[in-house]
Parts: sequence; structure tokens; C-alpha cells
Amino acid sequence: MSIELASYGIKNSKINYQLSPDELTQKMIELGQGEITSSGAINILTGEFTGRSPKDRFIVEDEITKENVWWDGNINIPFDSEKFDALYEKVVEHLSNREIYVRDSFACADDSYKTKIRAITETPAANLFIYNMFIRPTESELENFGEADWTIINAPTFVATSEADGTRQHNFSILNFKRKIVLNGGTGYTGEMKKGIFSALNFTLPVYKNTLPMHCSANSGKNGDTAMFFGLSGTGKTTLSADKNRQLIGDDEHGWTEDNKVFNFEGGCYAKVINLSKEGEPEIYEAIKKGSLLENVKLKSDSNEVDYTDVSITENTRVSYPIDYIENIAIPSIGNNPKNIFFLSFDAYGVFPPIAKLNPNQAAYLFISGYTSKVAGTEAGVTEPQTTFSSCFGAPFMPLHPTKYAEMLSHKVEKTGVNVWLINTGWNGQKKRMSLKDTRAVINAALDGKLDNILYREDPYFGFEVPVSIEGIDSEKLNPSSSFDSEQAYEENAKILAKKFKENFKKFEEFATEELLAGGPKI
Repeated sequence: MSIELASYGIKNSKINYQLSPDELTQKMIELGQGEITSSGAINILTGEFTGRSPKDRFIVEDEITKENVWWDGNINIPFDSEKFDALYEKVVEHLSNREIYVRDSFACADDSYKTKIRAITETPAANLFIYNMFIRPTESELENFGEADWTIINAPTFVATSEADGTRQHNFSILNFKRKIVLNGGTGYTGEMKKGIFSALNFTLPVYKNTLPMHCSANSGKNGDTAMFFGLSGTGKTTLSADKNRQLIGDDEHGWTEDNKVFNFEGGCYAKVINLSKEGEPEIYEAIKKGSLLENVKLKSDSNEVDYTDVSITENTRVSYPIDYIENIAIPSIGNNPKNIFFLSFDAYGVFPPIAKLNPNQAAYLFISGYTSKVAGTEAGVTEPQTTFSSCFGAPFMPLHPTKYAEMLSHKVEKTGVNVWLINTGWNGQKKRMSLKDTRAVINAALDGKLDNILYREDPYFGFEVPVSIEGIDSEKLNPSSSFDSEQAYEENAKILAKKFKENFKKFEEFATEELLAGGPKI
């Protein structure tokens, strides 16, 4: 099949349409843009940017977005419509008269929400990323694809000029809801493309479809019960949802419909591989094979074997692969009957327990707060964990006011009676990270119903319910104060974190009900 791009303003280019992973891999080798590893996966270097650049992500302000987007000036940064049009023309001129790569695919596994995506990329690596991460059409679907609902235009070697183009610096990621375009330039980090479409769906689904978009992973048990894992990058969404005993629905982005279905936005997984091992994360380890795209990993000096402990390029080493590279998946990527929600927080203060049960008010409060720590490498310039509050556990991708998503979640929780749990995947009082083994154990206990009829204690600072004991877990680990050198040290850290919650929530107080405020810290 062939395709023309004149309607996009791209002229006289050699168009590689819908190439296979093998063909794209061969292109990368020929162009010197990748190297084959011992597992068969290809590794690329993304250049200057090895993570997202949130200060360079913009939304065009127009009649669609002006009254709907939460223009906070920090996350959702307005971009002039005329400036966008001018910059767009420069980018398509840059892509003209050269060899480029085009791929058609879908977002949203539920047919009622299926969104047609066309990606026009400057590099074969970016095109392979799209193949891996979005839903791959059948031959029949491709023949009848027609016009795309959204277009990604990705030009990593295009350099913007801030004064002339209206950008902050030479790189940019801009959403235009009127033209339905995600325009990326100046960065080779592939994650900007997927987060662009995620941001678009985070606007269109609640505004037009009354469907809650979620930055979460999801899986389902043998009884059809769905579990969802909310958390920012590096908190364990991908790892914890890849469970050999449960079917994976998706690892990062989902929608929760009016009729209580949960569907994956994507057709692949984008996993962090720092310190990856076959023993610790066997499902992800085995998925790194021919067709997978590794990013910014280092190979051992005497072979083409990946050294997953080497973070000399970045701590945000990544791999993308099709979801069916995981053995136990839901087909299609849809789940029913949500029973458990897990909020994953990397607590850098060490005062959150491994698991705690939240009442509806606490669930809404913690969802709006979205407390975690930015993990090294996930954003440019982050080298150590930094305490942060990211509304809805995904503020960088949420165009609407956080209370809109929180209200939708609260309604879903009340309607379904789903259990909501807080999970600390960060540090204890000695700044030692919670072990993956212990985290899986407490989550499995919740999934198996073993926490339904046990003794709980109330956390004195945050009010949530903490299990006194869980079969197979050292009870001391369930009490965060026991990991500190003294009770005083624990109290000091707990009070600091509680104060930070209160300070962060001030910007939401005018929109908050008494019930929502009651879900906050007790001091």
C-alpha cells in the first residue's frame, strides 16, 4: 500500500508506509541509528533528551480549549494558534524532500472509543515505537482506514528558535485540538509521542464521552476482577501489573466507561529497565526480544549483551514492545468489574506504610494530591528522587482541572464499591526502597481478599487504616516508625509530609467539599 502526504504540506519525500519491524530495524542499522543486542532487540540513543521535557509541552489556545483547559501556566501552557500554524509549516518543510516513515494505527481497545492515529516520523526508530505502542490494524482495517482522527508529526532534528517560533527553547511538544495534531520537534525521546496522544484523550474522553481517562496500569484475575495501579513513572505500574497469575490489560493508560468497563489506550508497553533482571521481573525481561526497541541502555564492553545496571547515559533506560510479548494478556485489552485500586507512591520520607486502606474521602484527597517523588531520569534534570504532588497521578498529561477527574473517580468508587489502597513503593525510614517481593505480597493479599477481615490500626497523622499483620509479612515492616532510628525522627518526617500535603491542597480548597477536606492529614 502507498500513501500521499501533500495534504499535510509534505512534498517530494520518499515515504516508507507501514514498514514491518524487521524492515524498520534494518533501516536503523543501515543509517547507523541502532545496534542489535544479544536478545535480538535493537538499542537506540535518543540524544540530548532521555526523558520528557514538561516545560516544553504546550496546548494551542483556541475556541475548543479556551474555556475547558485548566491554564495553570505550569503544566498546561498556552500556545498561540497563529504561531502554531507558522511552526507547523516549518516542520513539514523540514520533512519534505527526504526519506520519512508513516504508520497508521489505533488508540483505545474498546471499539466504541477507537481512535485512528497517523504518525509521520523522521526516523525509523520512532516509527517502530509507534508500531509497538499503539494498536496494530488488521489488513481490512488498514484498507478502510480513511482520515486519521489524530496525527503525530515527529521531527527530532528540527530545531526551533524560541523568539521566532514562540517556544521556550529549541524543542517542543504541542497539542492542537482544533487541527487534531501532536507536533513534536527537537527531541528524540519517543515517549513524547505517546504522552501527546494520552493528553489528547484525557481531554476528549471526559468532555465528549463521559469516560474517565486514567494514568494507570490494569490487570484482571481468574474471576474477571479488574485491578488498577495508579502512579507516576518509576513507581511500579508496569512491573506490578505484569503478573503471571493475572491477565495484563495494559501498563500505563486506560479509560473507565459509563458501563463499568476498563479499556487500554495502547497496544504495547513502555517499561523502565534500570536494574532489570530475569529473576525480579521475568515477564518484562522475556519480552525484550526481536522487535523490541531499547532506549539508552549500555552494552557490555566484550559483547552485545545489555548491562541493565549501567546508568551512565540515563537512569530512564526504557524498552517498548507489543503487549502480546507478555504471555498472559487479556484479549482484547478490556476488563470488567473493577474490585481494587492501588495508588502507588514513592514516599521519599519513609512514613507511608507498605499498604493502607483508604475510605472514599481519603481516596479522593490522595487522588487529587497525587503524592509521589519524581524518580531519577524520568524527566530532564532529575537525578535524585524529588518530592512532588502530581494531581491524579498524571498532572503533566491532564488538560482539565484535577477536580473534574477526581469527581469522576469518586463517582465510580461509590458506584462500584471498589477497594482503594495506598502502596508505598519508595523508601522506609533508612532510605531503603521497599522490596518488590514485599510489595507484591501485600498487593496479592489485597487481591485475594485476605485483608477483608483483619485487624487495622489508624495512622495517627494521615488517618488511613494500616493492617496490623498480614500473613507472610514481617509485622514490623507494616509499621513505618519501626524503620527509623527513633520515634521522634519518624514523627518529624510524618509532620513534614503532612504539612506538605496541606500546603499543596490549598490551591484546591475553593473547589473542595467538607467530605473531601476530611480525607486529608489529621494534623
